[in-house]
Amino acid sequence: METLKGTHIKLRALEPEDLAFLFDSENNEANWKVSGTQVPFSKYILKQYLESSHKDIYEAKQLRLVITSIDDTLVMGMIDLFDFDPQHKRAGVGILIKDSFREQGIASEALQVLISYAFHYLDLHQLYANVTTDNKTSMHLFEKHGFKRIGIKKDWIYTNATYIDEASYQLLNSSQKKKK
Repeated sequence: METLKGTHIKLRALEPEDLAFLFDSENNEANWKVSGTQVPFSKYILKQYLESSHKDIYEAKQLRLVITSIDDTLVMGMIDLFDFDPQHKRAGVGILIKDSFREQGIASEALQVLISYAFHYLDLHQLYANVTTDNKTSMHLFEKHGFKRIGIKKDWIYTNATYIDEASYQLLNSSQKKKK
């Protein structure tokens, strides 16, 4: 079995051909509230990002993977490890699924593959996710995969002249021993 492969999807590194998908995703204002973006990205900036995306997670402190069909013919979304902290063995998780592939189990399978990779290959102790409380689908996704809600940040995200609470989720690697 390949490390970054599931039954119906696989996760792969960014390719130059992903520029259009990246451009559309990063410049979709509906995604800005969770990405912290306030201005659009140019194709030039995204080309530079793609050119540097080969950097190791230990150097870049992040890893963005494209979610594709098992035969790599369809790009369905992307999943990220961010704020990678090798000293404390943790990283944040972010996921984006194209509208046409939502509610088909793609996010669930991609998250399971990423969890396995992060815990077994990168030897991380924990993963975390931040989800706005109005995003019930994402909250359910992380809870389904064992993430525990550890708190709520009140009025954390400001969008459309309104504040939204953000839930913090954490998943501990149960195969690692806790120091007493």
